[in-house]
Amino acid sequence: MIGVRLVQKVSSTRGFAKVAPHVIPALDRAVHRLTRGRVLLSAQMLPGVILTSTGARSGQLRRTPLACMPEEDGKSWVLIGSNFGRTGHPAWTHNLLAHPDASISWKGRDIPVTARLLTGEERAEAWRAALAFWPPYAAYQERVTREIRLFRLTPTP
Repeated sequence: MIGVRLVQKVSSTRGFAKVAPHVIPALDRAVHRLTRGRVLLSAQMLPGVILTSTGARSGQLRRTPLACMPEEDGKSWVLIGSNFGRTGHPAWTHNLLAHPDASISWKGRDIPVTARLLTGEERAEAWRAALAFWPPYAAYQERVTREIRLFRLTPTP
């Protein structure tokens, strides 16, 4: 438990927010590729997915490793667009707004999903769950004036 608290404390810092977006996704992509989708390095602390979405402007497929909050034993997932508490929304959130049909790699399985931006009470409920799940999200929100976007991903039938 002490290790988790230390990681949470470090991940709440501005220094982490400057370095992590450049290092963590690159490591995650490499490990994910080498293990044929079975391992995400960052998932050793938080559950994670590789999101494959369509670029909002380019139309090209984009693969982004992300922490996620699984719901209902993997029947849906919440993605938190915290961008490590940096000022702008992460690019993947723009992609999902433009093209909500996507796919995720979850525990070595590729799953087609549909993303929905959460608003109102549904967002508030998911945000409370996210803060209980990973308290550093509160520090990220405090550093920015934008509302952090939350998306619920559900399997596409």
